[in-house]
Amino acid sequence: MAAEAFPREAGHAAEERLRAIDPNVLGVAFFISSEALFFVSLIIAFVVYRGRDLAEATGHLDVGRTAIFTVALLASSGTIMLAERQFKRGSLGGGRAWLAVTVLLGLTFLIGQGIEYLGLLRQDITPQSNLWATTFFTLTGFHGLHVFVGLIVLSILLGVALAGEVTRRRHTALTAAGLYWHFVDGVWIVVFSLVYLWR
Repeated sequence: MAAEAFPREAGHAAEERLRAIDPNVLGVAFFISSEALFFVSLIIAFVVYRGRDLAEATGHLDVGRTAIFTVALLASSGTIMLAERQFKRGSLGGGRAWLAVTVLLGLTFLIGQGIEYLGLLRQDITPQSNLWATTFFTLTGFHGLHVFVGLIVLSILLGVALAGEVTRRRHTALTAAGLYWHFVDGVWIVVFSLVYLWR
């Protein structure tokens, strides 16, 4: 009898823990899992083809400038955490300020990526140039698209916060957005290391 009661209690506890997870956060976690597979595939393709045309192509990348924009993106992971913390403490002004800084840092990164692309295009390096260029533009462009989507979500949340309509449900939306943003930043660490630092 006691042996039967234990599995039931364990199953009930697991069910309660699952119910306690916010649907927004759970949905984003599943989405991140699927997107991670896409990124892994693109990273593998880049690694496989990086040896071809590498010497010709990588000399055109501006590692120093991209490192500065990378710092901006990584710093935005810290600022979004600060925004969440401020909102949870009930500091609407502090939360708005840190969320605005997060959006600005993300925009700074995207502008930096755009400058990098313009520089390459001026040197006649396009996605059609060679295998390295194809995988470079695909991988970094796919990541840039994710940053852009994240910025749209964060801008909407900032608009809601500026309107003063911050509720508990919207706090969890920010937590979910923060989870996605940390994923985007983490992916960029891998991409930057492989594309810009690995020689």
